[in-house]
Order: sequence, then C-alpha cells, then structure tokens
Amino acid sequence: MRIVLTLLCLLLTSSAFAELPSGNQFTIQAALASGKPTLVDFGARSCIPCKKMAPILEQLEKEYKGRANVIFVDVWQDNKIGGNYRVQMIPTQIFFDANGKESGRHIGFLDRQPIIDTFKKLGVK
Repeated sequence: MRIVLTLLCLLLTSSAFAELPSGNQFTIQAALASGKPTLVDFGARSCIPCKKMAPILEQLEKEYKGRANVIFVDVWQDNKIGGNYRVQMIPTQIFFDANGKESGRHIGFLDRQPIIDTFKKLGVK
C-alpha cells in the first residue's frame, strides 16, 4: 500500500509539466527559424514561480499552435543554454519576433495577459 501511495504522489507531482517538455538549443533555433513569434521561458521544474507558470504556458502553447511558438527550457537540465541567452535569474521569458530577433524579456513570474499582449504587439492574431 505504501508503494502505491508513493507512486501516486510521484505521478501527481510530475504531471504539471508532462505536457510541455523541456526544449533545447535545437528546439529554440527551429522555432526562431519558423517565421513565427516565439516565447522562450527559461526556468526549472522545481522553481515555484516556474511551476505556477507551467499551466499558463501549456495553455498558450495549445492556443497559439501554428501562429506562435511557446517553449519551456529547464536550465538545470541544460545549464549551458541559459548562458547562451544571458539568463541570470529564473524564470526569465524572452520574446522573439517573426525574424528571430529578440524583442523583449521579463524576469520573474509572468501572467497570461502580458504574454497575450506581447504576442499581439508582435503581430500574432
């Protein structure tokens, strides 16, 4: 019984991130070359603000599929990638325009509406 409860607890705690896998340098480069605006969220699975953003990012990734890219990168899984993008704190969100050029960044928890507003400014309909 104890084993079943332990497995159930592990399953429930890991399910918050199951739908939006961690990206890598290849994922980011492919998104930036896609001709679509892109949000890359640099965080960690155990970071509390990152955990709070997970369902927001998952929902936006589905909502904007085909119109914009939403990528989560776990900097603790790939510790070099944060340095490539000058990430000093997590979570850090970096927005890129359709040409792959950085158009803005934010450090800390970022709610749904500011992300939507930024996508609108980048021309996402």
